[in-house]
Amino acid sequence: MEKIKIISIFGTRPEAIKMAPLVKKLQENENIQSIVCVTAQHREMLDQVLKLFNITPKYDLNIMKTKQSLTGITTRVLEGLEEVFQKEKPDMILVHGDTTTTFAGALGAFYQKIKIGHVEAGLRTFDKYFPYPEEMNRKLTGTMTDLHFAPTKGSKKNLLNEGINENDIFVTGNTVIDAMKYTVKDKYIFQNEELNNIDYKNKKVIMVTAHRRENWGQGIENICKALKNIVEQNKDVELVYLVHLNPIVKDVVKKNLGNVERVHLLPPLDTEQTHNLMNKSFMVMTDSGGLQEEAPHLGKPVLVLRNVTERPEAIEAGTVKLVGTDIDNIVDNANNILNDCEIYNKVSKAINPYGDGNACERIVNAILQYFNITSEKCDEFERK
Repeated sequence: MEKIKIISIFGTRPEAIKMAPLVKKLQENENIQSIVCVTAQHREMLDQVLKLFNITPKYDLNIMKTKQSLTGITTRVLEGLEEVFQKEKPDMILVHGDTTTTFAGALGAFYQKIKIGHVEAGLRTFDKYFPYPEEMNRKLTGTMTDLHFAPTKGSKKNLLNEGINENDIFVTGNTVIDAMKYTVKDKYIFQNEELNNIDYKNKKVIMVTAHRRENWGQGIENICKALKNIVEQNKDVELVYLVHLNPIVKDVVKKNLGNVERVHLLPPLDTEQTHNLMNKSFMVMTDSGGLQEEAPHLGKPVLVLRNVTERPEAIEAGTVKLVGTDIDNIVDNANNILNDCEIYNKVSKAINPYGDGNACERIVNAILQYFNITSEKCDEFERK
């Protein structure tokens, strides 16, 4: 029997982290010819993940340019993928989540009448500009998709409300939980020596990331002021801020926190170090989407530095709290978690609603069902 040809397309570090364990699972299956195509929408950070998971792309579009625009990314991905699709003629392409690579990859496949599988489908904030451009990327991708791999029942419900056929939706859990099987290790030694010198046992370490486009300007300014207040009010806190390289973010962070005692300003870490720092931390503060899924798996409370989230399941489960960018609100909620054992224990022991580590197996099984290679029905992920 001829193998089905699947091309996995991704271009940023967050996509790569979540697609890497799926690529591994596709490669293991004797009925699938797995091909990887990266756009390199992000270059250096993408390469770190490829190296970590020992993945060698067959195609690398290498589209990244200095000060690249969304229009430029979209057109370069479309042009690059047209040649790849015409040469390979895949049975299906897989895209992930909500990046511009995701949308352009799906659009390019649609133009060639190639089947599309959307990993992490159905997330919604219902505001097209928050987050921007991700909300519209995932929504537009969904309109072209043939197989929707929703991480949760809530995501499935969003798709059903948009008129997607229930038979085309599979609730799988999130593949990032699968990825953490590879990355989180006991007695981990960091490549960054500054991280090795932090006293994780006797200090309450707060891991911070904040860089989203919608927080540029006053949002980042407020976040930094709140972080300074938290450190000054809690002498047992060490704060590690992984600062995005964009000067719009970096300059504001350095100005506000550069000389604050017990604040460590570090460049973004590779995936393995990030996951292990999270594992050693007391709590996480972030405007990232992915960390809202990863931290609860490790039992870490999360304060989300955004006004809306496309991941409401963690809020409902109690592992995550949306605090926005108001200074007092951030400080008050952080102090509650830092100083109230009952609140901390309740949040840290809540069940992670995002997966059980078997999402990739479910996705592969759904693909095999779609192409009539197996009739075996795979169980859907359900939060216990």
